Amino acid sequence: MPKGRPKSQLNIVCQNPKCTHYLKEKDKTIIKRGKYKTTGHQRYQCKHCHTLFMQTKGTPLYRKHLTEQQITNICKHIVEKNGIRSIERLTGHHRDTIGNLLEDMADHASDLNDYLIKDLGLSTFECDEIWTFIKKKKRRLSEAAKLSLKAVTATSTRL
Repeated sequence: MPKGRPKSQLNIVCQNPKCTHYLKEKDKTIIKRGKYKTTGHQRYQCKHCHTLFMQTKGTPLYRKHLTEQQITNICKHIVEKNGIRSIERLTGHHRDTIGNLLEDMADHASDLNDYLIKDLGLSTFECDEIWTFIKKKKRRLSEAAKLSLKAVTATSTRL
């Protein structure tokens, strides 16, 4: 019987597209490898390709210096129909930071929509308000963001 602490189960998958275990749950070997000094997020390493990454890669939280609580707070202000400058005054974050967050939210609209409904308990109508606000305030969205928003708003209006 091996001694020592049992390994904790991680729900993280490899984020390296060149790895043979990219986004695969089976036979993954991911270990914790310290924390990032700037954000405090946990750093992970794939034992197959030796790539370091953080859990938030591929999400709107990736490379953000905002905590999840701060982003949630900004989303709640958006639902309340506050403007970007109003949110800037309420949260203390610069309007460009809020605008960049809105752009990233639009890029990941379908995943974020599921998160807002399941984890934050928002209704589909509140989520639709968020996406309408983002479309209205960010006229120069990327094509990928526009397609993502179009797919989400089409599904939320059907519900």
